[in-house]
Amino acid sequence: MFMFIAAAGNVYDFKVESLDGGKIDFAKYKGKKILIVNTASMCGNTPQYEGLEKLYKKYHNKLVIVGFPANNFGAQEPGSNEEIKAFCTKQYAVTFPMAAKISVKGADMHPLYKWLLEESKAKNMQPTEVTWNFQKYLIDEKGNLEAVFSPKTQPMSAEIIAAIEK
Repeated sequence: MFMFIAAAGNVYDFKVESLDGGKIDFAKYKGKKILIVNTASMCGNTPQYEGLEKLYKKYHNKLVIVGFPANNFGAQEPGSNEEIKAFCTKQYAVTFPMAAKISVKGADMHPLYKWLLEESKAKNMQPTEVTWNFQKYLIDEKGNLEAVFSPKTQPMSAEIIAAIEK
């Protein structure tokens, strides 16, 4: 089956399946910043879920975090959507939106991540590819890529907070 995907102008052009089987429509987040993070349950960076949840609660009026479970690095997200949801809820009490498991690199890369990488390259933002679990993309209030943060950058870091408060 051939599927045509038009080039997206900004993040509001995307709708993705959520972890619980519903839809996440990025257009409903207009006017807020959005932090997009590829996640994994068995990674050394997994404790960042705690910081992401703190960030989400602190800035819920101006920020939405959307987690994207992916099994692209070291097979560190082997679970099903149901298992991932149970893990995130039980271990970290995650309340921010979580997308269904996707691929963030390779031939089967999700279209949203293709857009993020094209934007980061066009804007000379580093890194220009997804390097590991918990890489973060900050989208501004108008749906445009504003910043890219490395997987090691902690969610409650001064760098991320300054970008959110900007």
